[in-house]
Amino acid sequence: MTFNGVNKPKIILVTGGSGFIGSNFIKFLLEEVKDVEILNLDKQTYAGQGRNLEHMQLSQDTRYKLIVGDIINEELVGRLFEKYGFDYVFNFAAESHVDRSWIDDSPFRRTNVIGAGVLLKQAVGRRNLKGFIQASTDEIYGSIREGSFTEKDEPNPSNPYSKCKAEAEVLAKHYAEQYGVPVVIVRSTNNFGPYQFPEKLLPLFISNLIEGKKAPLMWSEENPGLNVRDWLHVEDNCRAIWHIAQKGNRGQIYNVAGHNEKTNIEMTQKILKHLGCGEEMIEKVSHRPNHDFRYSIDDSKLLALGFKHEHTDLDKEVEKLCNWHKDNKIWWKALKNKTL
Repeated sequence: MTFNGVNKPKIILVTGGSGFIGSNFIKFLLEEVKDVEILNLDKQTYAGQGRNLEHMQLSQDTRYKLIVGDIINEELVGRLFEKYGFDYVFNFAAESHVDRSWIDDSPFRRTNVIGAGVLLKQAVGRRNLKGFIQASTDEIYGSIREGSFTEKDEPNPSNPYSKCKAEAEVLAKHYAEQYGVPVVIVRSTNNFGPYQFPEKLLPLFISNLIEGKKAPLMWSEENPGLNVRDWLHVEDNCRAIWHIAQKGNRGQIYNVAGHNEKTNIEMTQKILKHLGCGEEMIEKVSHRPNHDFRYSIDDSKLLALGFKHEHTDLDKEVEKLCNWHKDNKIWWKALKNKTL
């Protein structure tokens, strides 16, 4: 990494930058913020093996560097903080698939809790550090039948993944209060968009249907795909997170909603429509344990900072995502053949 130009750029650590949100965030910074130097610390787990930044044709940018490593490695993390003197840390590194967390929560605890603690410990006393942004999730609130959660509501996580993210938030708040680490917690709702690992609902259903396979929708007679999620385009999430890092108050929590609440069956029907498939291509599978019925968050606090969403036409965005998967089979087929 070398400084480009006369003015000193912002030195940014992005953890988990090879994953879905992390890679899209790096893309956003390199294309829209520009005066940045970015270090991507990524363990290259299954979810980070899509070579996203290479596929985006950004990996050779002189403002970007990849370090393959684990955030729980205190020696490595300490050396990076010492060497680069980061202005910002964005912690996206996480195990995030709920179904996997029910099978074995140890990787989730290791990365999502212990790893966050290592980063926070190394952030103590770093004078250059303007912001430590802990990426969290709306899932820590749990389910809500009516209304929407605000940042003042207490967490009530219902699965191993969201419980680990809630524990990481407790750590982040501790380091903010006790040691003055400039922590900001961002709770985003369901992200979607290009380069999402094909185990999540939209990329799994889209890629399956393109391959002539069925879409495995969680279903029962009492709940025929009626679980509600709020869909947030990853580009809006990335913009929101950077906006919060620049304009938000340290020690605060900010929700990032998508303003697009839909049932899972409604989202499935959108995909079927855009791919020219009928409902016979739905495979009805059993609900997972403690399947939260509805996630909904209020992001008035973010909007008060002047942020505006740009990707709110869900029909248009789902169609674009279907077309992206048609045009990028080489990216997702390699991942599905290895892991699914």
